[in-house]
Amino acid sequence: MTENTQQQNSAPTTELPTQYAPAQVEGELYERWVERGYFEADAKSDKPAYTVVIPPPNVTGSLHLGHAFEHTLIDALTRRKRMQGYETLWQPGMDHAGIATQNVVERELAKEGKSRHDLGREAFIERVWQWKGESGGQISGQMRRLGDGVDWSRERFTMDEGLSEAVQTIFKKLYDDELIYRAERIINWCPRCLTAISDIEVEYQDDDGELVSIRYGDGDASIVVATTRAETMLGDTAVAVHPEDERYKHLVGTEIELPLTGRRIPVVADEHVDPEFGTGAVKVTPAHDPNDFEIGQRHGLPNLAVMDEHAVITVHGPFQGLDRLEARSAIVAALRAEGRIVAEKRPYTHSVGHCSRCKTTIEPRLSMQWWVKVGPLAKAAGDAVRDGRVKIHPQEMEKRYFDWVDNLHDWCISRQLWWGHRIPVWYGPNGEIICVGPDEEAPTGEGWRQDTDVLDTWFSSGLWPFSTLGWPQQTESLAKFYPNSVLVTGYDILFFWVARMMMFGLYAMDGTPPFHTIALHGMVRDQFGKKMSKSFGNAVNPLDWMDTYGSDAVRFTLARGANPGVDVPIGEDWVQASRNFANKIWNATRFALMNGATIEGELPPAEQLSAVDRWILSQLNKTVAEVDAFYEDYQFSKLSDSLYHFAWDEVFSWYVELSKTTFFAGGEQAKVSGRVLGEVLDVMLRLLHPVVPFVTETLWTTLTGRESLVIAEWPKDSGFRDEAAEAEIESVKAVVTEVRRFRKEQGLQDGQKVPARLDLTGTALAAHEAAIRQLLRLQPEGEGFSATATLPVAGATVGLDLSGTIDVEAERKRLAKDLAAAEKEKQQAEGKLGNEAFLAKAPDNVVDKIKGRLAKAEADIERITTQLANLPQA
Repeated sequence: MTENTQQQNSAPTTELPTQYAPAQVEGELYERWVERGYFEADAKSDKPAYTVVIPPPNVTGSLHLGHAFEHTLIDALTRRKRMQGYETLWQPGMDHAGIATQNVVERELAKEGKSRHDLGREAFIERVWQWKGESGGQISGQMRRLGDGVDWSRERFTMDEGLSEAVQTIFKKLYDDELIYRAERIINWCPRCLTAISDIEVEYQDDDGELVSIRYGDGDASIVVATTRAETMLGDTAVAVHPEDERYKHLVGTEIELPLTGRRIPVVADEHVDPEFGTGAVKVTPAHDPNDFEIGQRHGLPNLAVMDEHAVITVHGPFQGLDRLEARSAIVAALRAEGRIVAEKRPYTHSVGHCSRCKTTIEPRLSMQWWVKVGPLAKAAGDAVRDGRVKIHPQEMEKRYFDWVDNLHDWCISRQLWWGHRIPVWYGPNGEIICVGPDEEAPTGEGWRQDTDVLDTWFSSGLWPFSTLGWPQQTESLAKFYPNSVLVTGYDILFFWVARMMMFGLYAMDGTPPFHTIALHGMVRDQFGKKMSKSFGNAVNPLDWMDTYGSDAVRFTLARGANPGVDVPIGEDWVQASRNFANKIWNATRFALMNGATIEGELPPAEQLSAVDRWILSQLNKTVAEVDAFYEDYQFSKLSDSLYHFAWDEVFSWYVELSKTTFFAGGEQAKVSGRVLGEVLDVMLRLLHPVVPFVTETLWTTLTGRESLVIAEWPKDSGFRDEAAEAEIESVKAVVTEVRRFRKEQGLQDGQKVPARLDLTGTALAAHEAAIRQLLRLQPEGEGFSATATLPVAGATVGLDLSGTIDVEAERKRLAKDLAAAEKEKQQAEGKLGNEAFLAKAPDNVVDKIKGRLAKAEADIERITTQLANLPQA
């Protein structure tokens, strides 16, 4: 829809309800936007493209404040670009969330007394699809509540047919290029979910455990090692020491007895060992620790697994069949009985990894898995940022990115689940291994079977920027909308999702990175800066705040806290304040409409405008330029603050108030100011719309009579500036501010009228006397007027007759008492700060506190002295 087409709509109406009720507006407005296709992106368009993908929420998820925060920022960017004339695509969709979704459906089955094995693989997967259709994806409806301007016609799911083809295609390509392989290595294993899990699915927390020191061997041929996992000693195949450690050089190359097992194990020298930590000797369990596995590889040690997939001990009779925690206690007891325990520390608090889904303690486990050889892929991902093809914002986050991609280990991509993209590899009866692409026939016949594992969820979500556009097919959408313009995401998944998209995008798209800019934001925290969590009792459902204060209030609060790469504190008081801002916009626009604000006709030339009108138009254009600059730098907090202060401080608090005398007087000048006010509101509402879309849409369509702000033109800085008018109005503001301060100090009520004489001779203030008097409740000087208080300000003089308005003698006594107290405080502070002995002993924070007290006392003395001088003379 063009601006000219919008001009053909019906004339504006000035009717607005007396109060803004978000619940009565938001849902209907959003559905109207979707029905009219405003958010749909046309791949055939000749407009420049602007593309952003939604970080795909889990199909099991619901909207939390982190989603609301991120979506608000993306929506603001895409709404602005759409208004600027870009063919804008905000790509929606959901992630199948393999382990999380499987757990949800398995819990549902458990209520029926069944497991997935009772159903079998195919029936279980059908059950998951059924659950997805009935219960999954509730977050889509919640995104609508927030106002997300996504192209719903393009919604994708990582398990849908097109994305599944993309997954199989890139797996085959990586396999053929020898970048995917199968090997036995240490992985994170969840004994409850019975699958390998990625690093990002491991949550670390401090647990109370035990640290036991165990003596291996006897006499001079003995070494003490310490461990928090005594049960793994059954799988030890060596003890390692540092090559330069003189204490153990005589033992390197010999064998010592491993207690309880009857086995003898070698002592090896390895530079990985820190001789300064503990005893300088470590037990080596290659099958149950990633560092030990590497030591084992270097020294050719055997890998002895002592636990099964359920973390149950499988070796050594007395402990066989025990759960790992049961075995830990039993083994320590047995070692103690043999006199092998040198020391015990209990409780011993240390960081322990837990499965993010079921909270079970993770077990490092040697396992045959599929891996991506990330070396060349990670190098390409690092080079794309180093050579400037991809910008990371804020720039200081680049170091974290390089620290990660430059040190990536090969990526375990197989998961022992049923729900997910099944690995497209078949095994033959004679040891054959065949990887099958999407256009190839899988082998059939006796003895052929497909790998039972599925791929890590991050594998498919790593293809998101191009698989959602139809890749591997060369579609119009792919040509138009790849690469993405910007990726907006949290710094907490920089290493996982972002790095994988970079690797896969560069690999699959012939060296073209998936996005031009990576804009990183922080995490939402409570008002005290604490992480939000149900367990902390400080988690917030954003829908509750939307119900109470409206979606605009939640969005504005989140945007106003969004500094690049920095965590965002948020409290309900701040949302309430944003609701008040929305109400202020509503009430001020309503007042303006009732007083002739209009966009009809051309804006009068500058020479026909008053200084007040020229001032606000100059401020308006400065704000347009400032907001544009902040958008380009992803400074959401600063652009929101700029808009807030322009709207509230300049437009509502000053321009509207200064113009009231003009509006009330009527005539030609009132019409001119009405046109200026209409212009200001038109532009201001456009600027505010990307962040607070609902209230601005309602007000703007009422003001203009046009179809929708969503497809309106983004304001441009006309270049109009009037420094003289700005200086003139600043003088007016200075007079009003100073007299208001004085009135407050004298205890006058806001509405209390005071006779006054305004000497404005020789200043530009003369033209504003009527407005100044109205704003300050100043009556004309009458018979018997006496200027009992005189205030010089901005080159003018304001004389006030306060006789009869205050009890001067009582006020003088009160101020004298306050002055004496301030002088005493000053004297005491100066005494302490002048005492060298005190300063030598006092902590810095105490000295700083006393300096603060002195500064406050001096300011109080100056203020009170001025008040006393301004009091009427007796």
